[in-house]
Amino acid sequence: MRKYFGRKLFTYTLTFFIAATIDWLIPRFMPGDPVAGLMARQGALSPEGAAALSKYYNELFGLNRPLWEQFFGFWTALIQGDLGRSVFGHGRPVAETIMSALPYTLALLIPAILLSWWAGNTFGAMAARRKWLDSAVLPVGYILTATPYMWLGLVLAFVLAFLLRIFPLSGGYGFNLEPSLTWAFFVDLVAHWILPFLSLFLVGFGGWAIGMRNMIIYELESDYSRYLEALGAPQSLVRKYAFRNAMLPQVTGLALQLGVIVAGSLVTEIVFSYPGIGLLLFNAIKSEDYFLLQGIFIFVIAGVLIANFLVDIAYVIVDPRTRVGMRGGTA
Repeated sequence: MRKYFGRKLFTYTLTFFIAATIDWLIPRFMPGDPVAGLMARQGALSPEGAAALSKYYNELFGLNRPLWEQFFGFWTALIQGDLGRSVFGHGRPVAETIMSALPYTLALLIPAILLSWWAGNTFGAMAARRKWLDSAVLPVGYILTATPYMWLGLVLAFVLAFLLRIFPLSGGYGFNLEPSLTWAFFVDLVAHWILPFLSLFLVGFGGWAIGMRNMIIYELESDYSRYLEALGAPQSLVRKYAFRNAMLPQVTGLALQLGVIVAGSLVTEIVFSYPGIGLLLFNAIKSEDYFLLQGIFIFVIAGVLIANFLVDIAYVIVDPRTRVGMRGGTA
């Protein structure tokens, strides 16, 4: 087992290195100059003042150095936990900028992923056993899973926020409020959280429900299920084994879908102007902020890889055949 996780850890480390290198390269091939964009926001300056300020910013962000030196400087700083300074934040540390937005994204992602996975698998398993429920879950599930996160977010915003005025349309909290540990601020925070959460939850729910429904039907029609029924085993026991075997592909699917879900969360935050990593990413692109862009993607890459590694551990726990195979035995 130790050798198995050692190989996995090496694979994830190598993946992180390659992904982070690509993350460093892509912004530098984008058109535009971040310092020029920053200078344009400074207002009218004399030629001497503009030249001096441009030199200062280029030195501050390290853009006056050769690319190879910037690359090695990037990895040296990253190993030390330094992600550089943000152009969008006028020299504010990138890590500090990201950490101010990260709680909003985590508060959106973690409940949406876990609740959609649990609810989708539960309803999918129930739909496979009840025809009346299957008739409802199947078409709704196909519609939801085929719906883009952004489009569903726009529909929810138009219906629930613009037409019915049940929830706020955008933002993380009311513009007339200051963050504080008060009940009024918490209620307002939750009200702004519901629409982005629903857009992520509903799309994920549809996919997991369809997947579990199909897997349960497949397992109930497999040879071992028919053999158990021929032996006179109760239906509850047959369904229990079918559910346990159907859960294994769903655990694997969770690992495969994490990147898609995270990308959907970033787009959803932009739709609702929700002050998380997604909105920060949008502002970084507009500002041509190399350092904030690469810092955000470093966080996303690391988060997805860590989550996948945890799913690998969970798979070993829930599947005894994997543990037997690691010990060199047969299931």
